[in-house]
Amino acid sequence: MNKFLLIILCLLLPPVAVVCNRGLGKDFFISFVLTLFFFIPGIIHAFYSTMEVARRRRRR
Repeated sequence: MNKFLLIILCLLLPPVAVVCNRGLGKDFFISFVLTLFFFIPGIIHAFYSTMEVARRRRRR
């Protein structure tokens, strides 16, 4: 997925960005709960989660 689109999704809908990048797993539920209760930590977790996957893909 385009990196720019992922950043926009991280800002607007953090759980959707995590699902697009990592799938429906524990990271999605963490992002969903953080976004539901506290929006800013949800955004931070989504950025970290999506950028970590991108960094791991570049190493290979």
